[in-house]
Amino acid sequence: MQVKEILEIKGAVLFTIAPDKYLAEAVEVMTGQDVGSLICFSGGEMIGVLTFREVLLAIQKYGDKWQEVRIDTVIVRDPCVAQPEMEMDTLRRLMVENHQRYWPVMDGKVLLGVLSFHDVAKAVLEEQSFENKMLKAYIRDWPDEGGAIDVPHKRRSTDQP
Repeated sequence: MQVKEILEIKGAVLFTIAPDKYLAEAVEVMTGQDVGSLICFSGGEMIGVLTFREVLLAIQKYGDKWQEVRIDTVIVRDPCVAQPEMEMDTLRRLMVENHQRYWPVMDGKVLLGVLSFHDVAKAVLEEQSFENKMLKAYIRDWPDEGGAIDVPHKRRSTDQP
């Protein structure tokens, strides 16, 4: 399965924030929309990603003043990105290796969406479920050597073992 297929399943709703906004605004959007990341744009280009990890680090660093911290001071600049044709297994490996739970999907300079670790896990589950159903159907309909399909029947009490 490719990244673009996961995006098709998830949908392409994007949540962004400007670099001159404050963390209080970001937290309001993130909690209100139930999202774990916001993409930061400036001049029509992605310059970074804000996740709850950066929010927590800012709270730890700035204490009571965290709400007044500008987004551009805490975002992850130039985050790793996925391309639409990237295989899901590659993305999973990169997410783990880079400790990055949210991956912008870019087609050149165009943001197509953001995939979370949850989105990828859900896609894996759906893909495995589909494969399991197909394998079970294949095994159930396995032809005998003559090419005919053996359909099991119920044993009647008069049938001999």
